[in-house]
Amino acid sequence: MIALSMNRTNYENDIRSLLMAFFYGEKIVLNGEEWNVCLDVRYTENHTALVLKDHNGRSLEKEGDCHFEDYRLGRNDIKNLVYRLLSEYTGMVLPWGTLTGIRPTKLPMEMYESGASRADAIHYLKDTYLVSDEKASLCAIVAENEAKVLKDVDYDHTFSLYVGIPFCPSICAYCSFSSYPLSVWEKQVDNYLDALCKEIEAASTMMGNKKLLTFYMGGGTPTSLSAAQMDRLLTCLEQYFDLAHVSEKTVEAGRPDSITEDKLKVLRKHHIDRISINPQTMNQETLDLIGRRHTTEEVKQAFHMAREAGFMNINMDLIAGLPGETSEHMQRTMDAIVNLAPDSVTVHSLALKRAAFLNQNREQFPVAGADEVNRMIGISHEGALAIEAEPYYLYRQKNIAGNLENVGYARKGCEGLYNILIMEEKQTILALGAGASSKFVFHNEHGHRIERVENVKSVKDYIERIDEMIDRKKNFLLKSENSF
Repeated sequence: MIALSMNRTNYENDIRSLLMAFFYGEKIVLNGEEWNVCLDVRYTENHTALVLKDHNGRSLEKEGDCHFEDYRLGRNDIKNLVYRLLSEYTGMVLPWGTLTGIRPTKLPMEMYESGASRADAIHYLKDTYLVSDEKASLCAIVAENEAKVLKDVDYDHTFSLYVGIPFCPSICAYCSFSSYPLSVWEKQVDNYLDALCKEIEAASTMMGNKKLLTFYMGGGTPTSLSAAQMDRLLTCLEQYFDLAHVSEKTVEAGRPDSITEDKLKVLRKHHIDRISINPQTMNQETLDLIGRRHTTEEVKQAFHMAREAGFMNINMDLIAGLPGETSEHMQRTMDAIVNLAPDSVTVHSLALKRAAFLNQNREQFPVAGADEVNRMIGISHEGALAIEAEPYYLYRQKNIAGNLENVGYARKGCEGLYNILIMEEKQTILALGAGASSKFVFHNEHGHRIERVENVKSVKDYIERIDEMIDRKKNFLLKSENSF
């Protein structure tokens, strides 16, 4: 356990994030409890003193001036000071330096809008946040590619639609999402669709004159629905929303064992133009370990079936840092993916979420260290380039392996627009279904603000309280009608 002691709470979350990055998987506790390492932070008027000590008697100190009069400058001063102390103690260098937020591309995007060059952005990331050459370059390139995709988006007059299907064939060991195994909830699926279609009908009038730009069905595993249930849901959506002129329509097919010819025919019938087939790894022993009840051969079969059905924009999701995997496993996975040649690949670094079975039983699931996971990320990057896919969106999460990143790669013209929009937080996302969180963006002369309206996570509660879920959005929009 790692203890944190502070005489004031300024920048506590930032310091905690750095401690979690350097001591991955350790619990951060208050001073006074049992600990292996303790960081003491003492603020005076414009000065900070740090003392790091451990139970072996080792002690390190650092101090420095901090610009507390400016929140952002003060934050950078504190994080740089803490980073240098922790780096000296552990011998580690974090690829993302002091950056702990989920959207590192926001920094170069803002610089590009002010006329800065890629070189300027890379220098700023390295100098201000101690980001490595590799990650600074990646961040700057992704920001450029995002800007190209977003250049014609009219944020004020468009919105995106998310529809959530919370059911899955089985629950993976690393998953912390609100997912429900179909074997337990199968009898409730039609009741869920009844409630969802009711919310779809009500939501169809909520956006006023805004035009629907992108549609995304996620989960869970949407293709855990039967072909008939999927047809019913998409028919309902087409009845109440104009999907004919939408720029992008995505269904996250997800688990290959849930994909059938009949379901693919239904998706094609409703003009879905982008799907995701997610192996996560192409190593069978890992699939078995993490509870994904399908084979690597089924992944290949599902992919070829989708190609034969006419899908020309197929994404595949992978995870770096899965239990028991090394860079050799990632190389085998990428060799298999390159042979399939999907149109986009999204590579996630394993995030140990608190609610995930894997995190609660970590002794059963040994995971690679930060350096090895970073090598896996590098292998995936080379594999993506081999299929002519460029990095186009990037985000990070808390508790992520190696304090690394999730990156989406795509061939030109196959970028996932919805993926960029949800990360950039400049466009309203209307979200329907159990556990869905709508994100309303209000633009004004000072920039924009974001407010969220969430549905209950429980499928049972969602079905029983669907009228309340509808009223939440309606009442929120009524209060906000003058600024939306």
